Amino acid sequence: MNSSRRSFLKVSGACTMGFLGLRSLTGKGLSKPLPKPKAPAGYGDLQPDPEGVIELPAGFTYRILSEVGELMDDGYRVPGLHDGMAAFPGPAGSTILVRNHELGIDHQTIGAFGPINQLLKSADREKLYDAGRRRRACLGGTTNVVYNTREMRLEKHFLSLGGTVRNCAGGPTPWGSWITCEETVQKEEGLYARDHGYNFEVPATSEVGLIPAVPLKAMGRFVHEAVAVDPKSGIVYETEDRGDGLLYRFIPNKPGELTAGGRLQVLKVKGKPGLDTRNWNARKVLPGHVFEVEWADIDDVESPNDDLRYRGFEDLGAARFARGEGMWWDKGWIYFVCTNGGLNKKGQVWRYAPSAEEGKPGEKGSPGKLELFIEPNDGNLVENADNLTVAPWGDLVLCEDGPNEQFLVGVTPRGDLYKLGRNVFNNSEFAGSTFSPDGTTLFANIQNPGITLAITGPWTQKKG
Repeated sequence: MNSSRRSFLKVSGACTMGFLGLRSLTGKGLSKPLPKPKAPAGYGDLQPDPEGVIELPAGFTYRILSEVGELMDDGYRVPGLHDGMAAFPGPAGSTILVRNHELGIDHQTIGAFGPINQLLKSADREKLYDAGRRRRACLGGTTNVVYNTREMRLEKHFLSLGGTVRNCAGGPTPWGSWITCEETVQKEEGLYARDHGYNFEVPATSEVGLIPAVPLKAMGRFVHEAVAVDPKSGIVYETEDRGDGLLYRFIPNKPGELTAGGRLQVLKVKGKPGLDTRNWNARKVLPGHVFEVEWADIDDVESPNDDLRYRGFEDLGAARFARGEGMWWDKGWIYFVCTNGGLNKKGQVWRYAPSAEEGKPGEKGSPGKLELFIEPNDGNLVENADNLTVAPWGDLVLCEDGPNEQFLVGVTPRGDLYKLGRNVFNNSEFAGSTFSPDGTTLFANIQNPGITLAITGPWTQKKG
């Protein structure tokens, strides 16, 4: 529900209460008792943190389980700029996190190979996607973190993918892996020995060691952000972090085997070719508005010109979105964030319901449906959400990436928002929100310089 509608309901509710009170004084009140006011959503006010890291509601605590520069079990250092992340079941009831690092080739924040890449000589350069030139490896990639939620103890962490660039977000697969996305279209030039702009698959394993970095080129070369996989069809949905980005889907030739290739398509709104969903100049789309969609094949998916979004919009009539970022599948819905969508550019949350015949000829008669879930237009409610996840009880947890202080923000299934955490360590964005498989722990990152938090508390005592 958007803020203008909330304001209307709040004002109209106050007016209604006033009129009802007046009528009762004159003996003409309603026979039925007045409804009780709705309890606020969430877990209550955020409490000061004496350690100066994150404020949480009463009863909640956190641990720092892995931070930049620490020595890992493979002899490398925890890279900085922690970003997107997902949690998977590990051995003996443990949780395995696969965590992105949004680093480039010559970044001031420390990479896995140390401040001056002194540990690069011990790496298997054949497994790195881009080992770079002149001893300057690409420092992006992923780390795997094994955490014991019962004992609240880190068991191990290690580098799992290396040689990539700006690994921003991604998404878990139903078969137990993480797809990590490069948020760049960096070409082979200068210090870069290969083209970038691809997705890579990383197994959620507890076995220490680098995996060979294999680009999933059929999924397209563009400024990737996040993905979500429909477990029923195996189709992968992809966001594009551009102000004029598109929404994509990848239909694999063999579900569960993304290296086997497939078709890349762009989303179109049925009957509204080239719909601008951003609402920047006028509100063309209102929260709760549901559109039927169709999908169009797009060719030359590895284009060196970074032009998929132009060709999709101009030639195929694809819908345009305002910086598609975080994405998550849950119970038949694909939720995704548009970070600066909306009239005030404070962000939107969308959701897509795939067709029962998704990706098959029958979907033309029963198309998937796209809905603008919320567009608050009020930075006090939520400001420029980025990563998101879905809690076991159905609420969304959004990670803010705005210009000022940063919050973890909860969103109930009816669209009410509440504050779940505030970064008091610095003004860096939150990233990588994800729940442990046992539902006890919310993991989240403070991106810069790079801190991973494990948050526990009375999750079942939510007020609304």
